[in-house]
Amino acid sequence: MFRRTALAALTTVAALTLVSCGADKPAASSPSSSVSGTVTVFAAASLTGTFTQLGKDFEAANPGVKVVFNFAGSSALATQINQGAPADVFASAAPKNMDQVTDKGTPTTFVQNTLEIAVPKGNPGKIAGLKDFTDKNKKIALCAAQVPCGAAADKVFKAAGLTPQPDSLEQDVKAALTKVSLGEVDAALVYKTDVLAAKEKVDGIEFPEADKAINEYPIATLSKAPNATGAKAFVDYILSDKGKAVLSAAGFGQP
Repeated sequence: MFRRTALAALTTVAALTLVSCGADKPAASSPSSSVSGTVTVFAAASLTGTFTQLGKDFEAANPGVKVVFNFAGSSALATQINQGAPADVFASAAPKNMDQVTDKGTPTTFVQNTLEIAVPKGNPGKIAGLKDFTDKNKKIALCAAQVPCGAAADKVFKAAGLTPQPDSLEQDVKAALTKVSLGEVDAALVYKTDVLAAKEKVDGIEFPEADKAINEYPIATLSKAPNATGAKAFVDYILSDKGKAVLSAAGFGQP
């Protein structure tokens, strides 16, 4: 009887020991992200707010990865890339500027944007519509013709049969918006997304001709990207549902 009891006790202890060892064994860890290092992104100025947020989100999803941005007019960025500036990703505000880049993979159109009239809060210049851009007594800012927002502006003025009288031509849309927010001009043509981003400082006025110049934004990895793996992962993130949600919330349309 004693030996049976002792044997049963030993069996129980052994079983508990096995269970205990199994419980203490760490679970298999999930494979770590293959993305590492720095991802350098050249992006149109109108993407500043959304891409800054998406860059932080991408870093959070890939611990240890750093996203560095260069925001400027798309034409300037294309020139920098063609002159050898190291970059992994290029996001342009127009296909034309993407087409100018020789060192690129296959671009994907990821968002659309439309123009809107931006005026200082309260509209002190009494801007009513696109026709006011022909009034020499109004202070007007436009983007330069080589910049996507400037090329789009040319299209809408031609569609409306109007000749604008700008006081300044800016090298990117953010510069034009800044002049409005500081009250240096009565109005500027910028993107809808820029008006939304600066809604505490500017008001927006829609106009029907804007539909004549819808800007499509392409994004691509660069063929000689220093961080090719990171470049692909970042582009995939922009094209993901999470990326689309951030861009849509900022006012960008889906292609």
